[in-house]
Amino acid sequence: MRKKVIIDCDPGIDDSLAVMLALSMEELEVAGITIVAGNSPAEMGYENILKVLKFMDRLDVPVFIGADRPLKREYINALDTHGPDGLGGSFLPVVPSSSYIKQQKTAAEFISEVLPGGGISVIALGPMTNLAVLAEAYPEAFKSIDTLVSMGGSFKSPGNCSPVAEYNYWCDPDAAAYVYREMDRAGKKIHMVGLDVTRRIVLTPDLLAYMKRLSPHIGSFVEKITQFYFDFHWEWEHIIGCVINDPLAVAYFAQRDLCSGFDSYVQIETQGISIGQSVVDAMDFYRHSPNAVVLTETDPQAFFRLFFTRLLRLDSEPDLLEKLTK
Repeated sequence: MRKKVIIDCDPGIDDSLAVMLALSMEELEVAGITIVAGNSPAEMGYENILKVLKFMDRLDVPVFIGADRPLKREYINALDTHGPDGLGGSFLPVVPSSSYIKQQKTAAEFISEVLPGGGISVIALGPMTNLAVLAEAYPEAFKSIDTLVSMGGSFKSPGNCSPVAEYNYWCDPDAAAYVYREMDRAGKKIHMVGLDVTRRIVLTPDLLAYMKRLSPHIGSFVEKITQFYFDFHWEWEHIIGCVINDPLAVAYFAQRDLCSGFDSYVQIETQGISIGQSVVDAMDFYRHSPNAVVLTETDPQAFFRLFFTRLLRLDSEPDLLEKLTK
């Protein structure tokens, strides 16, 4: 049975790759995409996701614009990481308004209307501002989320925008803290796909070249939007390649054995030098019931087998992946 899912995102290079993967997976039915300010401003993210949907020939998927700023703190985008247009400086043509139906509902309004039907999950790939707005304005609908997978946070891995904080939670720590608390009150756990696992998912130049050989059309598109990302990772982290965080969250949602971890209580810091930190109570100091599944291990080879096979629509797994992901 296909799993119905809403993708809440802030496109963003790796968000775009994650949406492309989700749309390529038979296991998933994307009921809608909601946009939040994060990597790119909300309006830019909206334009970016339309470009991705046009490339995927899926402009039938409804897109809803949500929060354009964090709940409380000043909005700081990540265009230094994702390029001046949010898609690696690719500056793809804007999708004409005649090609799609522009939705008038906000992200929270859309989610609140579809969740009560049951069986719908949310994959949150950006700051959780839209979900915090949903939880406050439509608490019963929020409680109807079947599964919530969040690409965000970290346990032992260093942060990527401060020594301790991952960007999505750092960008809007108040929203992340609120969503964690409200999911806890609803008796549900957030699946935290954090930097401990996503940092192991590196798209290398060899993998990208192999992708282009297997599918010149899709591979060239991926190359166009990731080159800026490659340069950023080399300059700041001395990685040959780029970390593609968000696709792992989509892959994990569909195939849970790709990652493993443990249940724990998690609290998001909202002030001071540690703002945005996901404080994982691994030793159970607080004696609180777990409100999260904290993922700590993943299998990059298994991920890239799935990523290539589904995204490139191959009949069988590529032969050289094992060699290229050692």
